[in-house]
Amino acid sequence: MATSFNEQFDLHGTWRREFALRLKLLAEWLNDHELLDAAVEERLRRLEAQVRVDKVMVAFVGEFSRGKSELINAIFFAGYGRRIMPASAGRTTMCPTEMSYDADVPPCLRLLPIETRLQPQALMEWRMVPEKWTRIDLNVHDPKQLAEALEKVAETRHVTPTEATALGFWQTETPEDNPTVNAQGLVEVPKWRHALINIAHPLLKQGLVILDTPGLNAIGAEPELTVSLIPQAHAVVFILGADTGVTKSDLAIWREHLVDDSIDASSRLVVLNKIDTLWDALSSPAQVQAQIERQQASTAEILGIPRQQVIPVSAQKGLVAKVTDDSALLELSCLSTLEDALSRGIMGQRQKMLGSAIFSGISDLQAETGRVIHMRRRDLTEQLMELEGLQGKNSAVIKNMRSRISQEQTEFDLGGAKIHAVRSVHLKLLREVFSLLGPTALKKEMAQLTQVLQQKGIKLGVKRAYGDTFERLRNNLRQVQSISAEIQVMLAATFRQLNGEYGFSLQAPTEPALDGYLHDLDLVERSHLQYLSLGNTFRLAQPEFADRLVRALSNRLRTIHETALGDLELWSKAAAAQLDVQLRERRRNFNRRLEAIDRIQQASGGLGERIDEIQAQKNNLNQLNTKLSELTGYLMTATDPARCAVTDVADASDVIELV
Repeated sequence: MATSFNEQFDLHGTWRREFALRLKLLAEWLNDHELLDAAVEERLRRLEAQVRVDKVMVAFVGEFSRGKSELINAIFFAGYGRRIMPASAGRTTMCPTEMSYDADVPPCLRLLPIETRLQPQALMEWRMVPEKWTRIDLNVHDPKQLAEALEKVAETRHVTPTEATALGFWQTETPEDNPTVNAQGLVEVPKWRHALINIAHPLLKQGLVILDTPGLNAIGAEPELTVSLIPQAHAVVFILGADTGVTKSDLAIWREHLVDDSIDASSRLVVLNKIDTLWDALSSPAQVQAQIERQQASTAEILGIPRQQVIPVSAQKGLVAKVTDDSALLELSCLSTLEDALSRGIMGQRQKMLGSAIFSGISDLQAETGRVIHMRRRDLTEQLMELEGLQGKNSAVIKNMRSRISQEQTEFDLGGAKIHAVRSVHLKLLREVFSLLGPTALKKEMAQLTQVLQQKGIKLGVKRAYGDTFERLRNNLRQVQSISAEIQVMLAATFRQLNGEYGFSLQAPTEPALDGYLHDLDLVERSHLQYLSLGNTFRLAQPEFADRLVRALSNRLRTIHETALGDLELWSKAAAAQLDVQLRERRRNFNRRLEAIDRIQQASGGLGERIDEIQAQKNNLNQLNTKLSELTGYLMTATDPARCAVTDVADASDVIELV
């Protein structure tokens, strides 16, 4: 039997918690054995955060009344035994709604008033101003209270067409898309701009984020939805009506917001909802199935996707079947087929990506720590050979040995000036990198586009300014690539020289791959192009919308720059930490060698004792290296949750025994 999305996500969550615990225990073990340098500690911290805080966003997109909220109820909330998200006839979810879990926030519904659209702040900025949101506490143990509270997302208010225009819900140029004017000359618009639901649902606690979006007008009027939230979703479920097929407005949403050749096609699923409307008592089951398959084939052809990515479903019947435990109805609803596709597509891809990133991180950590153990072992071997060579020698020879070690130490300390010079060049080049990707540089690059968008009336030259801005951003990133390549060459040459002169085992860390960030810039550029089309000319003419657009764009670009800088910082820290560790180990080695000579001079039996001590230390290092290979090898094997047998988290500490 196929694993449902809920079961697969639950398995993924259990694996993430156990894996994060094992990483934490590994960090404690490394610290106890003085193997935790700054770079290794930072790498472990990032890996643990990546595993523990990993979020999986599923966005449900479609026109009004396609059954998005009912589908969410059926897949995620059937365990409550009733509808949680409002899903009655007509328009229900009127504003974009995010469901997630934050342990630091009590269970609540937060609603941002629609009037905030008249101000320039982007959604991300409003999130930082909690007092501007209307908050309603939720009782997660009372399904009725929970459902009644969430009905708020369906609330509306009536405004004049002029107000609706300012809010982004009325377009004079496309009257067919405008809401109906009532007898009082008013039109209905959402009461809320955005909703955040924080509840301790088991799936949400494990990192699932659900985004429920309203129809075309609401999506197009909120730049952050199409620039940030929907593009960053790990999967998008596009819902159509099985009875209507692909309508004009459905096709507009698909073409403007969801089609992108650079995005993995498996992350886009199309649902033909409400197949129960085709169940006809006058038709045989075979005839009904043939009709569904025709709609499926037609939809796939119109949208230009493989037929298997179009899944016919009855969300309403699936919810009823789960609540009443009716397996026959559940099979007819085809809900399990959709859950299987979500499980294989979303969770499969997410686990693969996360596992690959963790495998790479653990491999680097193993190599960095292994080099320290190797250096300690080599230093002990040199000490052992040195002391064994003193056996049977008189005090004058031992005294000369001490003098030679002191001279080596002095020469090594004098070589620090060369290392300091390399570090100075390294830091200078890094400052150039940070100046190119820092917030000041981004603001400067955005200035021209901001100026064009702030023009009154029709924005002339906005498309050119937009293209020029992204070309400058790409050039900056290419320049950063060039600088990082220069740093890499310098580090490699310097490390080779230091390895030759001092017997170090330095290895320049792998240069960060920045091509992915160029790809991200391309994605953001394409997601914004829709707003520069002729059809959006009048919307762009609205100052409030233009402000929201440029702020949403700036926030998204800032995130890309900050993430790229984080990768570069970790790379730089890994190089510096290697050097610091091996310098420290060499200085300790000099001190241990001098201490051994002093002990030998003071006691006639000290030489043999010291040789025995060093041999014991070598044995301990061999055990450390074996344990390191065992622990990191286990973690690399466990990067695939499907292959990793999940053990009780309480027993995880038994895996890591201190040597």
